Amino acid sequence: MNKSHNDENLTMVDLVKTTFAAALGVQSNKNRERDFKHGNIKVFAIAGLIFTVLFIAILICLAKLVLYFSGM
Repeated sequence: MNKSHNDENLTMVDLVKTTFAAALGVQSNKNRERDFKHGNIKVFAIAGLIFTVLFIAILICLAKLVLYFSGM
């Protein structure tokens, strides 16, 4: 009963992996084809927006933390 990714929709783990790979620009051709075949553009857009917001929030928090410890 082991299904391959070609026979099923993308899982949440696949979506997270795809989002990180897209952000880093290292998506494999095999996974890209799987995403286009089984994915939904709205889900990818929402995942991308969430990733972007979290990434910016983390950068702001890190900058504030560095400024706090530097005494500024």
